[in-house]
Amino acid sequence: MSRFNVRKVAVLGAGVMGAQIAAHLVNVKVPVVLFDLPAKEGPKNGIVTKAVEGLKKLKPSPLGIPEDAALIQQANYEEHSELLKDCDLIIEAIAERMDWKLDLYKKIAPFIAPHAIVASNTSGLSITKLADVLPEEIKPRFCGIHFFNPPRYMYLVELIPTPATRPEILDQLETFVTTAVGKGVVRAKDTPNFIANRVGIAGMLATIKEAENFGLTYDVVDDLTGKKMGRASSGTFRTADVVGLDTMAHVIRTLQDNLGDDKAWPDPFSPSYATPPVLAKLIEQGALGQKSGAGFYKKVGKDILRLDPAKADYVPAGGKADEIVARMLKKAAPERLKLLRESTNPQAQFLWAILRDSFHYVAVHLADIADSAREVDFAMRWGFGMQQGPFELWQAAGWKQVAEWVKADIDAGKALSKAPLPAWVFDGPVAANSGVHTAEGSWSAAQGKYIPGSTLPVYARQHFPEAVLGSGAADPLKAGTQEFKNEEVRVWSLDGEVLIASITAKLHLISPTVTEGLLKAVEIAEAKYKGLVIWSPDDVFSAGANLEALMPVFMKSGAKGIAPEEKKLQDAMLRIRYAQVPVVSALRGIALGGGCELSVYSAKRVAAMESYVGLVEVGVGLIPGGGGLAYIARRAAEMASAANANADILKFLTDGFTNAAMAKVGTSAIESRKLGYLLWSDVIVPNKDELLFVAIQQAKAMFDSGYRAPAKTLFPVAGRNAIATIKAQLVNMRDGGFISAHDFHISALIADVVCGGDVDAGSLVSEEYLMALERKHFCGLLEHPKTQERIMGMLQTGKPVRN
Repeated sequence: MSRFNVRKVAVLGAGVMGAQIAAHLVNVKVPVVLFDLPAKEGPKNGIVTKAVEGLKKLKPSPLGIPEDAALIQQANYEEHSELLKDCDLIIEAIAERMDWKLDLYKKIAPFIAPHAIVASNTSGLSITKLADVLPEEIKPRFCGIHFFNPPRYMYLVELIPTPATRPEILDQLETFVTTAVGKGVVRAKDTPNFIANRVGIAGMLATIKEAENFGLTYDVVDDLTGKKMGRASSGTFRTADVVGLDTMAHVIRTLQDNLGDDKAWPDPFSPSYATPPVLAKLIEQGALGQKSGAGFYKKVGKDILRLDPAKADYVPAGGKADEIVARMLKKAAPERLKLLRESTNPQAQFLWAILRDSFHYVAVHLADIADSAREVDFAMRWGFGMQQGPFELWQAAGWKQVAEWVKADIDAGKALSKAPLPAWVFDGPVAANSGVHTAEGSWSAAQGKYIPGSTLPVYARQHFPEAVLGSGAADPLKAGTQEFKNEEVRVWSLDGEVLIASITAKLHLISPTVTEGLLKAVEIAEAKYKGLVIWSPDDVFSAGANLEALMPVFMKSGAKGIAPEEKKLQDAMLRIRYAQVPVVSALRGIALGGGCELSVYSAKRVAAMESYVGLVEVGVGLIPGGGGLAYIARRAAEMASAANANADILKFLTDGFTNAAMAKVGTSAIESRKLGYLLWSDVIVPNKDELLFVAIQQAKAMFDSGYRAPAKTLFPVAGRNAIATIKAQLVNMRDGGFISAHDFHISALIADVVCGGDVDAGSLVSEEYLMALERKHFCGLLEHPKTQERIMGMLQTGKPVRN
């Protein structure tokens, strides 16, 4: 098998995007060298060094852990151009100036390896024009690669070929970006701003215009166009502030410079691309959004203010959607759009207007900007945080009816453009199929037919890839062969070799019902399968134990009634650990409390990069009670033994104790590994959609390699002297006001368990002994008034109570 082997990537330009792209490549273990101009003063790498240092301070962090910034190799064009010869992929990410980019390409061309792919991370400049200055032998290996900001977190990457780009080059790059970098790839045509920014920025301009038409304030618009509408929580104006108003203006300028009757690309919507006066004025005043401290919004102390254009000043924000409109937005798509269109409420009319403008825009431009409607919908979902793309929503609401409504508004002069909807909207296959997405494929306006999704081999690694509405994609909770099901767990298999347990409870909270389902899964797996994978199709592994499910028992019998339930959970963890087949936990999103414990008691963990793992029970006034502390004690003993037969266990225990006592949660799979909740032998998967595939492969490999469960052994603990040492430090923290008296009490109990209780240092104990200690302290805390305050506060508000 021949494949595109990326041994090293060069990123050219250490600005905001270039540095963050380099950071994410480090996250996914791709060696990277970051270039910029030589500094005029001081060390020649000064510009790159400053950018790399800046990565450590950025929030949200572009790095899995800040210290990995050291893995970015630093370079400048004057001294280190020879390094380019060792790079298989070169990503140019300098400022959006065509002349600067062309000049750079001329300089680096002699150093580009004969097999290397060269790609520009431009957000909208013509890829074909950029290719003009490249030598003929490089042009077939050149294309656009558009990451979205911030690159670690945004799933979308647009790939844009030129007419000269070889198809296999794009295939190779798509494969690498999908599986190694962990992104969702959309191929775009070489038109201004490509797909996501073309549709997204046009939509933002339409939203600004319609908000003005209906007299709505920025905070109300953001409440309407955020989560209530199934879009990013930051809405419209807050998103603009986060992106940067100057950046937004630059993208708008690309539309203005290239689209229109007298421009390279005719566009009937070009009058709507005028820079809104309010945006121009803010930029003129240096109010560029979040990075300058003011834009459409301004934070003063803890208060959020919004701009009032009429007063030319900031006033308190906090405006919300009218309750009647909020209720409309909860309805199913057909009723929702009908209610919005027919309502006399200005907010409802505004929402219908921006949806109509969106449907109108994507229908008119589909043939020019994308191979099919699928690319448009994915681009808007992955690049702008929409739950549904515009075509999906249109189809869900009733294709023919919505098309007639849009046409009526165009005819009445209410739309942004007089351009009619294309004929394919009303006639032919799309009308016959009531939409652009079918099981056969998605509609290509350019080709006049439905075209299927990519058949690249890399997508065979995605058992349940993201799919568009109407494509007939398999539902992972109904797929495969079902072996067992209760109210909160489904046990099934895709291939007849590895069993899968999917927790279906809300937030995948672990209740007695979930425990029962997992035990049944282990039993079935041992009887018939090579292994068991614990996996669910959404972005939560498990948010922990279901406290609410145990409330009736607690109200009836108090802590005495909880103890047996707690023991069942602990016994289940041990049953998973000592199962006769490997149990692999496939983590994605949060794995907190009991979710963390479930994963650490598995034989192996396969984690998506964005996995957030930790023991957080102190937040509700409890200690980890599902074996988490027993795990910390055992791991400390194992590490001490591996380091030195006489090593001090406390040295290996301190971090585990601190992580549990402070409820530290890893902010990435990489940090979760640093905290000890993932091991170096565990696998971190860049692409969330490959998680199940990798977990199944790991389970098979372990079984085929002769897997046996670990032997049950006794292990040494740190003992009473270590407890005293930890408590002395806790006293200082309590007396210094860093922790409350109740925090001190909980932390002391955690220390008691992880050190093995009142025994000599080096005493040998079992997991069951430590779990009994856990159980005793867990149940004791349940009776404590301050713990009860924390539990009730969390159940009522979802936020931890500090007492």
